[in-house]
Amino acid sequence: MATIRSFAPLSVPSTIYPKPSLRIPLFTSLPLPSSSSYGLTSSFLVRNEASLSPPIQALAKEALDESSSPLASSSSKLVFVVGGTGGVGQLVVASLLKRNIKSRLLLRDLEKATKLFGKQDEDSLQVVKGDTRNAEDLDPSMFEGVTHVICCTGTTAFPSQRWSGENTPDKVDWEGVRNLISALPSSVERVVLVSSVGVTKPNELPWSIMNLFGVLKYKKMGEDFLRESGLPFTIIRPGRLTDGPYTSYDLNTLLKATAGERRAVVIGQGDKLVGEVSRLVVAEACIQALDIEFTQGKAYEINSVKGDGPGSDPQKWRELFEVAESR
Repeated sequence: MATIRSFAPLSVPSTIYPKPSLRIPLFTSLPLPSSSSYGLTSSFLVRNEASLSPPIQALAKEALDESSSPLASSSSKLVFVVGGTGGVGQLVVASLLKRNIKSRLLLRDLEKATKLFGKQDEDSLQVVKGDTRNAEDLDPSMFEGVTHVICCTGTTAFPSQRWSGENTPDKVDWEGVRNLISALPSSVERVVLVSSVGVTKPNELPWSIMNLFGVLKYKKMGEDFLRESGLPFTIIRPGRLTDGPYTSYDLNTLLKATAGERRAVVIGQGDKLVGEVSRLVVAEACIQALDIEFTQGKAYEINSVKGDGPGSDPQKWRELFEVAESR
């Protein structure tokens, strides 16, 4: 049986923050007496703007002003997140917490979750230990109750320190994705896989440069395996990732996440887009795609450009995906 660690609900005083935004979550951890059956100390995550430096307060104001639509207050979903400590993954988890959507993280290092998200209870966030590169780690019990899956694992395209310990594209983007998809129950309602633009053009410039060590080839193999699995899926292919947070710090690095002027979103199909995209946009696209029925069984490329964006407004995101369908 998989060991599940648990995490606690987000509490944001609405009288102080009337416009919650997932752009730059501002969290500090307040310890509470332990009552967890898993032996962890519970805590609530609350905003603490007063302790922030002026530049960070400015970013917080930008985030609050940017989102005019309220986030869902509750959900019956249980979202299984793989890659939750990476740049996009951290934002996915923070956004799920903000929406009060229960999530379960698969992590190689359980302590990293505590450092990033604080000690919580199972009503909000659970953590299971495992590595997608090892098929035997993916015990069926860890998927009990899971309704949706977001996979945003990845490594660098070129040799780097992150390749140590067999953290290479073939192991992460192919074998890891294959093992995960093979282990998922047929009851899952949607699998969202983060891939990359250029996967269908690995021998064309500029993609042939990016693919020198096979990253696009292995991502496409992962995509194809998901397509053939019979599971309902949506594939998100981002352009070059920009903005924070960056991988493996703590939740406060989310304070660095800002799309700046690049808030507008461009979504396409057919692997034709070339450009950059904010990690914030990619995380939001993953969450929005869970509930847009016509995105099932399709792949979308995504960029962000200068201009006002959709924020977390479901209708605006639906319209963006519809535009991609009509092109």
